[in-house]
Amino acid sequence: MNKEDYQKYVEDKSPKSPLLLDCLKAFAVGGLICAIGQIIFYLSSSYGLEEKLCYTVVSISLVFLSSFLTALNVFNRIGKFAGAGSLIPITGFANSIVSPAMEYKSEGYIMGVGSKMFTVAGPVLVYGISTSILVRNYVYFIKFYISYFNLKRR
Repeated sequence: MNKEDYQKYVEDKSPKSPLLLDCLKAFAVGGLICAIGQIIFYLSSSYGLEEKLCYTVVSISLVFLSSFLTALNVFNRIGKFAGAGSLIPITGFANSIVSPAMEYKSEGYIMGVGSKMFTVAGPVLVYGISTSILVRNYVYFIKFYISYFNLKRR
């Protein structure tokens, strides 16, 4: 079997994906998750919380809801239906932490849940924190550089 024959074989056996329908599902579910976050924001602000605190309440609530739904195996079904629409960063990240933990809970809380929980989250946290520190230092350097030369010109 040559390369062209193999490529034709793979194309014949691969399921055809309805791209437009998949995009609509992702858009609808992602929009629904964002709408739920907005509802939580409005509810928390109606109780008189400051705007910054409302954002924190929304983040914590969405992480809790996605973790809870992952534990009940509901979030995985939503992910299969919606695809990338369920991967809005905060809910997708919570799902990526809880899923391995649920899968390995039979190995115990320390060796199963504790060690497997950060197999996906560990690199994300390390590179995310490192990148944020580098970007912050770059911004501070540029800010210092601009203010230094503005003072020198006077």
